[in-house]
Amino acid sequence: MGVSLSVVVITFNEEANIARCLQALGNVADDVLVVDSFSTDATVEICRQHGARVIQHAFVGYVEQKNYATGQAKFDHVLQLDADEVLTDELRQSISAAKQNWQHAAYSLARLTNYCGHWVRHGGWYPDRKLRLYDRRLGRWTGLLLHERYEVDPAQTTGDLRGDALHYSYPSIAQHVSQLNKFTSITAQELALRGKTNVNVFHLLLKPLWKFVHGYFFRLGFLDGFAGLCIAGVSAWGVFLKFAKLKTRTQHAKA
Repeated sequence: MGVSLSVVVITFNEEANIARCLQALGNVADDVLVVDSFSTDATVEICRQHGARVIQHAFVGYVEQKNYATGQAKFDHVLQLDADEVLTDELRQSISAAKQNWQHAAYSLARLTNYCGHWVRHGGWYPDRKLRLYDRRLGRWTGLLLHERYEVDPAQTTGDLRGDALHYSYPSIAQHVSQLNKFTSITAQELALRGKTNVNVFHLLLKPLWKFVHGYFFRLGFLDGFAGLCIAGVSAWGVFLKFAKLKTRTQHAKA
């Protein structure tokens, strides 16, 4: 018989991605739910055209939004996707097999990222496994402001799904830099909340340098050509920005 599955996606102004995501679900979904944060583009209309249920809910943070969306699913077994992710045939088959013989609290899937038209397989960006298929009764989304992750309850087991989710991340370097600016601000705030306010030359110079060297050389980012170089460079810049913003926040707090 197998289990029934709800596919859940949270959105905000995802008209460029959401149709591709929903079209690739095939027959794995018994319920498709989109929790939208009051998009101002055609996201909601596109979702409804593809038969998804849509609930509007103000965005209060990634962890809170995903836990809310999980709670609104029709079924206890949930596949959570981002709007810019697309299931491959192999991954759909693996999910269908898991539905028929459910054995774990959650299953991880691998993400293959498209960066400016290039599929990135090195630099630490692949397989980028995430727990996304889960029994909501046996875990929850956790984290602070960013880097949310799904965690299962103690003593519960997890499994791995075969196949990739295609992740259409950044169509341009400009968008990567823009997103990085946003996320480094959130990360600096998160570090401040955790009390990690000490920033010195190690954080501002050596950690960015190591980020580049580790990703580009040790994790073979150079094998991805120009895309690999851009990823390593922008990622290193992101480390600098994160700590520079944290130092600025700390100085302002002391003023």
